[in-house]
Amino acid sequence: MNDELTHRYDEAATALAGVDLTSSTAAVTSLTRARDAVQSALDEAMAQAVTREGASLRQVAALAGIAPNSVSPRLARSAALSAYSRDGRVDAQGIALARADHQQDAPMRFVRRTSKGNNRD
Repeated sequence: MNDELTHRYDEAATALAGVDLTSSTAAVTSLTRARDAVQSALDEAMAQAVTREGASLRQVAALAGIAPNSVSPRLARSAALSAYSRDGRVDAQGIALARADHQQDAPMRFVRRTSKGNNRD
């Protein structure tokens, strides 16, 4: 997990731990706050699954138990993909660009050449 997902998860856990069960109206208010924090963490996890792990929108929707059409606006609300959104949605072009940007951030690896027959003496 990265820092943003960890932060949103911590917020959700804090909100759930702070649910006020002294009355039904207080419980509704505090549970609503907790639900919003959990949804925010879920949005961030879905965005990272799409960009870092290469999951498709359909796969993410199935894992989250939501309709595939509802994934794109949720990705637009995430920190990982909000910069790639247009009109409140993240389209395939935005996801492809985000994946490419994420791969550029990865360190380069050295691969030794093992050419055969191309010896320059």
